[in-house]
Amino acid sequence: MKFARNVALVLAVVSSSCVGAFSTSRINNAMNKASSNAATMLRETNGGLDTDLILPSFSTKEEYISYLKKAGALPDGFALGTAKGTFVSVEAPAMGPLPIKATVIHLTEGPTDSWAAVFTSNRFPGCPIKVGKDRLAKGHPLQALVINNKVSNVCPGGDGIAAAESVCAAVAEGLNLPGGANTVLPSSTGVIGWRLPAKELAEDVVPKAIEAIQEDSAFAAAEAIMTTDRYPKLRSKTLSNGVRVVGVAKGAGMIEPNMATMLGYIMTDATIEKSKLQTMLSAACNRSFNSISIDGDESTSDTVVAIASGLKPLSSEDELQAALFEVCEGLSADLVRNGEGTGHVMRVKISNFPGSEYDARRMGRHLVNSPLVKCAISGNDPNTGRIAGAIGSFMGKFFPEESVDEMSLTLGGRTIFNNGKFVLEGQEVEEELSNHMGDAQLGEHDDFPQHQKFVEIGIDFGGEGSDVTVLGSDLTKEYVAVNADYRS
Repeated sequence: MKFARNVALVLAVVSSSCVGAFSTSRINNAMNKASSNAATMLRETNGGLDTDLILPSFSTKEEYISYLKKAGALPDGFALGTAKGTFVSVEAPAMGPLPIKATVIHLTEGPTDSWAAVFTSNRFPGCPIKVGKDRLAKGHPLQALVINNKVSNVCPGGDGIAAAESVCAAVAEGLNLPGGANTVLPSSTGVIGWRLPAKELAEDVVPKAIEAIQEDSAFAAAEAIMTTDRYPKLRSKTLSNGVRVVGVAKGAGMIEPNMATMLGYIMTDATIEKSKLQTMLSAACNRSFNSISIDGDESTSDTVVAIASGLKPLSSEDELQAALFEVCEGLSADLVRNGEGTGHVMRVKISNFPGSEYDARRMGRHLVNSPLVKCAISGNDPNTGRIAGAIGSFMGKFFPEESVDEMSLTLGGRTIFNNGKFVLEGQEVEEELSNHMGDAQLGEHDDFPQHQKFVEIGIDFGGEGSDVTVLGSDLTKEYVAVNADYRS
């Protein structure tokens, strides 16, 4: 395999423990600058090598997979391999052999000290999170990442840290890493409480993943890291000077960021200082992964990583920031659309909230997490009182002194509440609102995203304040069915 020299690895991970209120105007300025330059033209004429800002409609799973494979070309300096195997759970041996996959991401030019990481704020973090925090605290350089699905290695009966370290050691041995296991960062996702099948991973799956390592496409990683995900998720963007940004993510349930039961890996060949990349990714994740919810449960294994190989000069930091926004926002929307049993995706646009962006996101998540709102959306029932009730509940609990007299609500672009009163005028409006929901409906069992439509909810408090967008999922029988039988 051919790789350029002087690879620099930067891992920047954003966590719920330090979600800040980033300036919307500053973020939008960066987006506007980038959208007006040559990068937009390149993307539009890039022959499908980048994903579209809004994905097209697909008729078949094969169309979707073909689209992602073409758009998944790795940035310079990256190689990855995936493989699958089987294991028998110590905790549930009657289930028999179960499938498990591993992904190895490798930077071949040696270890680097240039990495940073922050992980989930859940007080019962997975053992890979503990290993990662230890690597960070001791200042270990890194040269590889290893990710497994099926078992999250969270609070297991055995020694989960030793198990994670043994898998890292297998990666280091297979790749001949001079720094050994300490230069490998592990991630795990899957069933909580089970022991990691470290022997099977270290002796069988990881060696096969290393044998399969290639420098062509990130698509294999998008597939291999899935658990209950119905389809892989990948987004990509090429900057005006050829710098490439490619991201993959997994997550379908137990999702309410800070961050989610999600793993996300964003690779770029840009040359960028570690501190600047971390700031950029923090802003992008607040606007994307920290602004979604499927079921309101925060995971024990959250990790989002940005990796820069440093092989190409960066002509514009604004352009890279805009690309990170686009990739992260695209992946976060894909996560919700791919949610367990998701039949509709709600997009809640909040304007002029009388508080910080952080609190505006809290209110948005409170709304999309309301079981009554979720069920109404699932049934294409324009029970608009549930939306107003959820907003009023949040404001009464957390902002009782703030006025809601000027608040207005829209559903599907139509005003439904204004000046303290509902604006609902007969059967025609009822049918219009129901049809809007029906038009955005997805198949609960679909194994590819047929469209990119949303149930659009607008909340404007009037005056001046914070503007955010939050995405959420409805609640269906399929969600219950998936989570009633998750482990098998």
